[in-house]
Amino acid sequence: MKHWFKIFAAGLLVSVISACSEGSLVKEIHLGLYNHNELKIRLDVTTAKPVELYAEYWIDGKQPEKYRSLNTGKASPYKLLLTNILPDTTYSYHIVTVDNGDTTVGKTYNFKSHRLPLFLQEQFNAKVAANTTLPGEFKDGLMLINKRYAPGVAYLVDYKGQIRWYHTIDDLGFKVINFTKDKTLLSILGRNDEPTSYGSEILEINLLGDTLLHLKKGLGDFKQTIHHEILKNDKGQLVVIYVDKRVTDLSLVGGAKQDTVNGDGIMVMDKTGKQLYKWSVFDVMDPLKDPKILKTKKDWMHANSLSYDRDGNYLMSFYNNGQIWKIDVKTGQVIYKFGKGGTIAMPAGCNFTQAHAAHINAQGSLMFFDNGVEKHQSGVYAMKIDEKDKTASIAMHIQLPKEIFNGRMGSAYQINDTTTLVCCSKRHIVVLADNKGRLHWTMETSVPTYRAGFIKYEQLSPYLKP
Repeated sequence: MKHWFKIFAAGLLVSVISACSEGSLVKEIHLGLYNHNELKIRLDVTTAKPVELYAEYWIDGKQPEKYRSLNTGKASPYKLLLTNILPDTTYSYHIVTVDNGDTTVGKTYNFKSHRLPLFLQEQFNAKVAANTTLPGEFKDGLMLINKRYAPGVAYLVDYKGQIRWYHTIDDLGFKVINFTKDKTLLSILGRNDEPTSYGSEILEINLLGDTLLHLKKGLGDFKQTIHHEILKNDKGQLVVIYVDKRVTDLSLVGGAKQDTVNGDGIMVMDKTGKQLYKWSVFDVMDPLKDPKILKTKKDWMHANSLSYDRDGNYLMSFYNNGQIWKIDVKTGQVIYKFGKGGTIAMPAGCNFTQAHAAHINAQGSLMFFDNGVEKHQSGVYAMKIDEKDKTASIAMHIQLPKEIFNGRMGSAYQINDTTTLVCCSKRHIVVLADNKGRLHWTMETSVPTYRAGFIKYEQLSPYLKP
């Protein structure tokens, strides 16, 4: 027999169930939201004595697909969290207790999750192309998308355009966000009056929405504005791109004697904001030798992505000179420069102009989104780089339809060998393209997200499942 008891208080879902059954170990269950989030349900379970317990829950009418709670408390009242929740959906659940080796399944109860708040509704509109079957790999994960202006929102969205997870911040935007191997979300936060991908705070949260780290500019050695990228290295340290603002004598090229050039650098910090490593473009380049320096001095190079090659060295892309650099993580020396005027010979047919989201893909190729500014057509490249011979060959080239030309921002990440998830930020659209540039799926977004990452469900378990 199912039991239903629901109270709405102050806009929150609250349920109190008392004396579940005579002689039961479970005496009372309080049900509500966790972290004020409509997709996270908290059960506070009071028991007659210490006991092992968990909740099993399922969408009403779909009992074979059971999910298990996460347990965060070790004493009564026990705190159980239900994290694989859809909005506006009726669920059944029961409490399972284990006492001296005896397992008891309690009565079944129900609750109905709320609809998402109005500001989260109709954010994404996904469409599958006619006569198309989406690859299973695409259905087996979620897209990570961020809203860059306040109130900031980080989303995990499925292929249907359905929000499966979200986190909001009132006064700041999520300028950049990445998923870490620790199953956390690491982000740069910034105000609306800061440039679009620039910020002054670092936030790390877990998939429950709990804050694990919050650093603000001015703490420790964290004195610079950071932008476009934030990573964790294999030691768990924070790796960011920062603005290196330097007073420079540009009088020899027509500028002021006390002029200012804004360059870019890489900084590694621990979780207290202590600087452990620093590198700058000024270490390897002289702005006086750049013929365009008077035009670009306010944003000399415009670094826009940072990642690791398989050997542990840095890969950094720059918008203004249209190059991707490989930088020795120990010495700071530039191993190669790929792009026009670089040190790697450009193969015929590789005429990219401006790049974003440079990274090494599953095949070991250097993959990036080509903004295609000069030819007014965006695309995706995957390049085989021969560092010894200073040559490159095209492993893959996707030419996107001209209708979704995206001159700024953007990303491209492989879903499998034949399909790539591409974010065309300025067009407010994310697409799934095959290697010939045909669009199998599109999703219009209400916000111009900087990137669209892809995270497999196995990486999100046990918090989220298909």
